[in-house]
Amino acid sequence: MDGGPKKGLALIGFSLLCLKMVASAKTAPEIPTIDQAYSKISNSITVEWATVPGATSYLLTAKDGDTVIETTVANSPGTVSGLKAATLYQITVSSISAAGRSQASPPTQAKTVLAAPVLEVSSPSSDSILVQWEAVYMATGFSVSIMQANGLGRIWKENTTNTTLTFTSLDAGTLYTIKAYAWNANGTPGDDSTCNQRTSPRAPADIQVSFDSGALAASVSWAPTEGASNYTALARSDSSQLSCSTASSGCTISSLRCGTEYLISVSASNDAGSSRLASAGTLKTIACAPGRVTIQEDPPGHLSVSWSNVDLGDYYVAFVKSDDGLEVHCNTSLPQCDFPSECGFTYFISVFAYNKAGQSPLGDVFNYTTAPCCPSDINPVLVSSDRVEMVWSPVRGAELYETRAADGFNVVECNDTAPACTLSALECDTKYNITVYSFSEARGSNTSCNSRFITTAPCSPEIQSISKDAFSAIQVYWRSRNQGATYTVTARGEEGLYRCSSSGQACALGGLPCGSLFSVTAVAETQAGRSLPSYSVPLETVPCCPAGLMVTQVTQSVVNVSWTVGTGALTYVTVLASHTGQSQCHTHQNHCLLGCVTCGVNYTVALKAISATGLTADCAYQRYASSACCPLGVKLYRLGPHGIRVDWRAARGSATYSADLYGSKGIFTCSPSAGLSFCDVTEIPCGDVYTVMVSPVAETGLKLTFCPKKIYSVTCSGSTLGMVIYRGKRNAE
Repeated sequence: MDGGPKKGLALIGFSLLCLKMVASAKTAPEIPTIDQAYSKISNSITVEWATVPGATSYLLTAKDGDTVIETTVANSPGTVSGLKAATLYQITVSSISAAGRSQASPPTQAKTVLAAPVLEVSSPSSDSILVQWEAVYMATGFSVSIMQANGLGRIWKENTTNTTLTFTSLDAGTLYTIKAYAWNANGTPGDDSTCNQRTSPRAPADIQVSFDSGALAASVSWAPTEGASNYTALARSDSSQLSCSTASSGCTISSLRCGTEYLISVSASNDAGSSRLASAGTLKTIACAPGRVTIQEDPPGHLSVSWSNVDLGDYYVAFVKSDDGLEVHCNTSLPQCDFPSECGFTYFISVFAYNKAGQSPLGDVFNYTTAPCCPSDINPVLVSSDRVEMVWSPVRGAELYETRAADGFNVVECNDTAPACTLSALECDTKYNITVYSFSEARGSNTSCNSRFITTAPCSPEIQSISKDAFSAIQVYWRSRNQGATYTVTARGEEGLYRCSSSGQACALGGLPCGSLFSVTAVAETQAGRSLPSYSVPLETVPCCPAGLMVTQVTQSVVNVSWTVGTGALTYVTVLASHTGQSQCHTHQNHCLLGCVTCGVNYTVALKAISATGLTADCAYQRYASSACCPLGVKLYRLGPHGIRVDWRAARGSATYSADLYGSKGIFTCSPSAGLSFCDVTEIPCGDVYTVMVSPVAETGLKLTFCPKKIYSVTCSGSTLGMVIYRGKRNAE
């Protein structure tokens, strides 16, 4: 057991030793012999050698100074790549087998060929291709060939020592293949470069241009060009350039500017470049809409529209359409048109410029509102002293009416949307210049409206005083400043209306009844109208004199004066006056007793009727004579058995008397003859007591009964002549 591991280690060591002995018994392959080494590509050298038996691969080595490049290949020939162009390399080959690698073969020198030119090709025109390249190291010349890529046609080949070459007379729009290489001083060609280049297309032909004035666009079309992959249409002006591109045979250039002249051209292009520009001529677009449009109405009824001239505008058309739908226009080469206009309309105005391309775009549409019409049928429906009411028919275009009344010093205004106005706070009897202006928000007031003159009604007169003239007429005086007015004074009472008129400052009211109350007013009147009545002034006429007056003798010294009622009288004053004095009474009744009257005297009877306010009517009546005085010393004398004489003594003055004897058997009367103071009663019964009264007889024949009465007894016995026995005295009844 202890010797087991040691025996194993010994066995392993022995086996390794046997393997080493077997390996060392094999030999490396033979050294290859290079037949030739050459370069066909500028970055590689190809090596040919004889095959070495037992070699499984070969190691190629290229050395340039300190630079060594190796590559392993399977057999001959082999190529070393990654070399520098036109460089001399030492080339060796080693064979490799399972036994190892042989030593390197004797070196062989080989030089890489020149690098291929790096080509830059372009087609400067539709029939040429320009080939350019950079100089190639160690190159003394270049060879360049060209042919159509499809193999058709001939091959052009050119040798040159330059680094640029142009092939001409080529077909436009055709794809060509270009190959180029350089050679060295020995004439050994280097790598070649190959590229394809298409010639640019020819310029399009048969170009047609149409202009859409509404869209401000130009439609350009042309005949297709060989080899063109894209087309570009250009519109150039002095200030801008617009284009459109397409692969087809037409496109539209949009967003052209009005009033601009464009040069239209078309070019075709492909990957080689663009053709020359084929001109289609000039295109004049429509003119721009005229600007700086001004509208003036001077004078009213004449609308003048003006604008600025625009480029490319041959003539202009201005359209004017009123808001009632009526449209008119004018055609002119001048920047102005005139149109008739009417008040109260809104006109919509547009101006277009025209040329052969068509109508300019619609510019700003201007609206112009003419001044509203003036009212023409202004009618004053009421003219008073301080107010004028007017109406008129509505007018076109008016949104508001402004009425102004001016008298030279003051102005009164009223504004209203209704066709009516009431001017108030005016001065009476004043001439106003009244104008009704129509107003609209768009145009303001029409200041050309005609005015008219209206004079307010006269001022109310002011009654100054009322008096009674010598002819019992009522004079009314007033004050007023009216010009050319006629005044009417009216007294209004229960008895009716009483008037007087005058153009002056006073007039007389006649025929007013007495005892009446009146309210007196005055009114002024002119052609403009009537004033308001003045403030009323009360007027009271004097009371009426009683229609009748009666004086009755009550006693010898007392009379009763009675009268009828006088209208308007509250109290009365009665006066009896004579040379002996006067008697007076003041009463509110219609009769009065006056004493201290002297009998047999002529009196003047006067009556005054007095109103409640103290107005007095002096009423004059005819004279009144007081009754004769009662006789004195009345006595009876018997004149036989059946006769009685009544005797008295007359008072002053002459009077007619009558004697009355009142007895139980009758009344007996006698009257004296003229100039006598006694009278006889015959056939009077005796034996009776008589009451005797001798009374004066008035001119009317009325016997006054206020004289004293005496009683006498007439007996039947005694003498037939003599005095009758006096029995006493009776008061007058």
